[in-house]
Order: sequence, then structure tokens, then C-alpha cells
Amino acid sequence: MSRLEVRDLTVGYEGGPVLHAVDVEVPHGELLAIVGPSGCGKTTLLRTIAGLLRAQSGEIRIGQRMVTTHGIHLAPEKRRIGWVPQDAALFPHLTVAENVAFGMLAGRGSARAARRAATSDEVRRLLDLVDLAPLAHRAPGQLSGGQAQRVALARALAAGPELVLLDEPFGALDPMLRADLRAAVRELLRAEGVTGILVTHDQAEALSVADRVAVMRGGEVLQLGTPEEVYRTPATPWVAGFVGDAVFLRGVLHGDEVATSIGRLRAMPVADAAGLAPEDGADVTVLVRPEELRVVRADAASVAGAAALDGIVTDVEYTGHDAMLALALADGVSLRARVTASEFVPRGTEVRVSVAGPVLAYRPEY
Repeated sequence: MSRLEVRDLTVGYEGGPVLHAVDVEVPHGELLAIVGPSGCGKTTLLRTIAGLLRAQSGEIRIGQRMVTTHGIHLAPEKRRIGWVPQDAALFPHLTVAENVAFGMLAGRGSARAARRAATSDEVRRLLDLVDLAPLAHRAPGQLSGGQAQRVALARALAAGPELVLLDEPFGALDPMLRADLRAAVRELLRAEGVTGILVTHDQAEALSVADRVAVMRGGEVLQLGTPEEVYRTPATPWVAGFVGDAVFLRGVLHGDEVATSIGRLRAMPVADAAGLAPEDGADVTVLVRPEELRVVRADAASVAGAAALDGIVTDVEYTGHDAMLALALADGVSLRARVTASEFVPRGTEVRVSVAGPVLAYRPEY
């Protein structure tokens, strides 16, 4: 079983600590996506798991093996980890099949050995898995970006790893190819029963492809959960704004409702990292997702909801399947609402706005 456990991991460079007591778990066969702003420690965490960096303290366990702990630092080549970098990093003097075969040698072979192994049944199986068998004899320079990344994935799987680390492998691809390849990677890892970690700057990618998502900031994991948990019940307002579009309002909590500038809304208080939730009568920060706002023409039937206000559409970001509407309400409040194609209304339309479902209420300082 290739379960990954990271416990209380601290890593630093000469300038100071980069990771602060990080805890991460990835069950066997699942894919974890790590997101966060540049410099938050995503790649440092990946490199430490791979054994390329030494931890100052903490533990890393892969399956039944402790690979990092006090006094133990297992060498990278002994960790049974596959690595897929952003640029594929294929050997230009080897063919597609030979590049994959080199992965079977776990870094201990030579170009000659890779050429001998390139005709093996295992190489053919891996090339079939990534749908590249017809290109087995091509040079890396004759491949598209997506094809090169598929070769890099097959090479990473060739050594029979317990864990595959993917460091922004889709970053240089066009959007359509990116979507196709990430779906293919997810299915390949499932088919092989391999646990994976994907580092990405694309929040939508993380939510759509991963079994679990870890959100990092300043060298800490602020939240780790399923994509739905991270999006629907973010641990902090910052997490909410990072993983998706968010509307924040000020309010005062009254029981299971919160009084806001757009009326009284049903509310769910969210506890902070110390387990402290907003108290009755306290000032709160209120999270409303744009898709939770219901918008209809002012001359249409009344909208359902605890509060409904008049407003006007001041701007539209149209994407085809949906649209983001900028709204100016009668009392001076500005909001952004996401509507489906069938609910679309053009700029200048007078509308009525309400909120569907409960909102989340956080302590203001959180």
C-alpha cells in the first residue's frame, strides 16, 4: 500500500524556515493536489518528499517505510518515487521507447542498456497506456508538448513507483490539451493503483482532478480536504478567496442568521484553527459565492430567498456556458453574481437579487 504520511515537517534554507510543521496524508491510490501562491512552499514540500532536500525535523512515511525522520534520510533513488517535471526533461538522444526504458533502470543504467530494454513487453505496455505506441521510435524533438508529457509520465511509472510527484506538468500546454492530459493522467494513476501528488497554480485544475486538495500559504497547510470541502466550507476567508470567486460582506451574527448590507441571511458559523466560532451578537465576515446569488429581471416574478434587493447589471464577463455579472444594488452595495447561460441578462438590465442557501460567517480577524 502506497499511502503517504507527512508529520510535523519543517524545512528551511539559509534564509530561514520555508515549511512550518506541515502535516499531510494521502491514502493509497488517491491524487492530492497542492495549491497556493508562489513562494508558499509547494515545490519545497515536493522536493523534500522526493528526498532532494533534507528536513530539519518531522517524518515522511511512504507505505510501510519511514524515509525521513530524525537520523534517517533515505536517498532519492531508494524511495520508489516517480517524478514528472513541468518541462518533461526527456533525453534528446534517446527515442520515446528508450526514454521510457531508462525509467525502468531507476537511474542506474546507461543509454545502451535503455536501448536494449526499449523492446521489452513492459515498455510496450506503458506506451499503450499513454496511447503512444505508434510513436515509440520517434525522437523527443518530434513530439508535441502533450506527447512529451505522456512520455515523462510513462517513464515515471516504468520503475514501479509507490508514489508519483507531478510538478506543474501541464503548465506549458494550451487549455484544451491541458484538460485532456490531466484527465488522462488521473485515469492512468487510478489504473496503476499509484498514489500521486500534483503541484499546480490552477485552482480549477486542482478542484476538478484531485481526490483531495491541500491549500498552502506561508509554508503552512491551511486546509486539506476533498475538493467539495475546500470549496464549500473553506477554513478561512483567505482560502475561500484563493480557491474560487468570493463575495465578502460585513455582518452581525444573530443566532442562525446574520444581518448584512443585503439583509438578514441564514448563516453557518465557522470555527477558526483554535476551534473558536463567532459568538451571538459578534461582528463577522460573511462569505457568499457568486453562484449563490440569484438574479432575475426586475419585471419578472419575485425571487425566492431571505432577502431580495433591486439593482442593475453594470458589467458582464460572458464565457458561453455561464457569465459573471457585476451588480450595483440600490443601497450602494456592489456584488458579483455567476449565472448560467439560460439566466443571462445583458448590461444595463434592472434586476432583483437574492441569496440562496446559508452563508458562512467567520470571525473578522480570521
